Amino acid sequence: MEIYDRGAVFLRGLRLIQPSMEYRDAYLLFYEDWIRSGEDIVPWVVEKDPRDFQSFLDFLFSQDSEDKLTDSEWVPHSTYWLLDEEDQLVGAVNIRHRLNQHLLNRGGHIGYGIRPAFRRRGYASTLLDQALQITRAMGLKEVLVVCDKGNIGSEKTILKNGGILDSEYIEENGNVVKRFWIYL
Repeated sequence: MEIYDRGAVFLRGLRLIQPSMEYRDAYLLFYEDWIRSGEDIVPWVVEKDPRDFQSFLDFLFSQDSEDKLTDSEWVPHSTYWLLDEEDQLVGAVNIRHRLNQHLLNRGGHIGYGIRPAFRRRGYASTLLDQALQITRAMGLKEVLVVCDKGNIGSEKTILKNGGILDSEYIEENGNVVKRFWIYL
């Protein structure tokens, strides 16, 4: 384990990578674990069916810069996968390079998820910490991270990484989203 300046404990041996064909089999196991769980899949990019894996990879890289955007309602975003020391894919994160009104209310800069079979092991804290390092390198000074009210695990992860509660946002369906800022 390693301790960072925020005082939180993070796990060694975990690393974020850019998606690639090299990790196709690991990703398919990750995806199938989510499907079998019956849970909502997060981040949103993991919902896309990866059976045509090259098309899936093309999709992941299709909007990773301003010049690639084809829809004015979208923002550039990058996806990374979290691998453990055995190259098992245990998590995914989608980093939005800037915010639009939708993301400011309920999406934030960073959406992340840990594979159901690998939860409660500290992976989410390390995943978020590494994602924050990427946003810092992108030049962001503050990052919005959100979770549903009642998602205690995600809230603890955000707080452990320096999150400061800003407000709650009520979606049209009544779901309450807690909004946290992390200053880099």
